[in-house]
Amino acid sequence: MDFLDVHTHKAAQQKGVESIQSLSLTSDIFLAMPKTRPISIGLHPWYATLDKLETQLKYLSVLAKQANVKLIGECGLDKLMGDNLENQISILTSQITLAEEFSKPLILHCVKAFSELIELKERLKVKVPMIIHGFNKNEELGRQLMAKGFLLSFGAAILKENSGAGKLIQQSENFFLETDDSEISIKEIYKAAANLKKCSVDELKACIFENWNNLNLL
Repeated sequence: MDFLDVHTHKAAQQKGVESIQSLSLTSDIFLAMPKTRPISIGLHPWYATLDKLETQLKYLSVLAKQANVKLIGECGLDKLMGDNLENQISILTSQITLAEEFSKPLILHCVKAFSELIELKERLKVKVPMIIHGFNKNEELGRQLMAKGFLLSFGAAILKENSGAGKLIQQSENFFLETDDSEISIKEIYKAAANLKKCSVDELKACIFENWNNLNLL
């Protein structure tokens, strides 16, 4: 069974790894968008602006129909970078609407705006799965997010001793693993996660692919 890397910015395919390459419509990369490799595509909050939203949403609505587009995003909220938060919320809301239209899960970037993200999910009554990628915050926040129906994806942060991400992995079966832009391989991340859960890497692969299949993506 392959490894599943649910979120990576690297274009190179690795043997034995099913990876979801994340592309952003806020760059020209979508002009050479893969037609068969599994990808996610959306408007990253660091770069998205309201003045281009209408045009970019038209592109996104066309591209999102492709069968290899498995997730919408990464999109989200970031209080440290990008447009003002009000505009970011408007941009994210538009992408949530699109994800609901196409019944595709969202892969989310969130920095210091988790309360706003929770409020948005509840206000819009979002039905599609919402995966927060690269979660590296404390255990309490992670549990709160999971209780609100969010899914979490963990990366290299789990290699840090006593990390909140590591503790959450020990408590949960319903999560994903990723490399994002890290130089650490997905195989190393799986090995660390398997050690935390005291299971084999193959058992962990099976668990994560079951989580993936439960999203009705394959």
